[in-house]
Amino acid sequence: MFYTCGPNEAMVVSGFCRSPPLMIAGGRVFIIPCVQQIQRISLNTLTLNVKSDKVYTRHGVPISVTGIAQMKIQGQNKQMLAAACQMFMGKSESEIAQIALETLEGHQRAIIAHLTVEEIYKDRKKFSEQVFKVASSDLVNMGISVVSYTLKDVHDDQDYLHSLGKGRTAQVQKDARIGEAENKRDAVIREAHAMQEKISAQYKNEIDMAKAQRDYELKKAAYDIEVNTKRAESEMAYQLQVAKTKQCIESEKMQVQVVERAQQIMLQEQEITRKEKELEAKVKKPLTCLYRLVKSFISLLTS
Repeated sequence: MFYTCGPNEAMVVSGFCRSPPLMIAGGRVFIIPCVQQIQRISLNTLTLNVKSDKVYTRHGVPISVTGIAQMKIQGQNKQMLAAACQMFMGKSESEIAQIALETLEGHQRAIIAHLTVEEIYKDRKKFSEQVFKVASSDLVNMGISVVSYTLKDVHDDQDYLHSLGKGRTAQVQKDARIGEAENKRDAVIREAHAMQEKISAQYKNEIDMAKAQRDYELKKAAYDIEVNTKRAESEMAYQLQVAKTKQCIESEKMQVQVVERAQQIMLQEQEITRKEKELEAKVKKPLTCLYRLVKSFISLLTS
């Protein structure tokens, strides 16, 4: 036969073939009737109202303290579940809550006895942390985990806390008056400092502006000098380049004239050579031939 349980409940199966008993937190399990038994234990979160009435503090002042605790049996931790099953198997949820409440209340009383009223009243967080720490280390052995603990109320029947509150109120009022006077004084001082800082900032701003203006003018003058220098260098370079270009042009012209003159001379020489050849062909050769004829004729006459 199958049995099921919800996530806030655990089942313990014992009997035939179940040694040690099987523990299941949320789920289902098969049970053999008559030879196996099943028991259930609640895993719900328990809210406990922990009251400690008229407990004497370290200085002998009786006070009553009320705390709120949240705790539950941890089903996911096998060791804690086993411890809880040993302690509470067969007990109802209210019986488990009562056992946990008595344990927690005992620890709360013990811690109250070691503290003064002022320590509990003024530092509730520290008191709650102490109760939580001590109770957790004890209840964990029962398989119970303390989820939270908060100090809810502290009161007494002898008006001790009321007197403490009056003294505290008077101190607060005194501190408030002193604080108000100090605030007014500090406000005047801050206003004077603010005015001084404003004037200093104004002077500093004017000085910074003058420095900035000076730096601007110096840089502008340097830039102007650099620009004018570059412009002059550029103009000189341009004029120099123009002169070089003119010189190159004149040189080229001279070379052209030289070449032209050389060509003219060559042409003239060629013309002279041609005329000399023409003269030789037309005049010198006939004269030479005539001379030779005359010479031959004279030779004949003399012979």
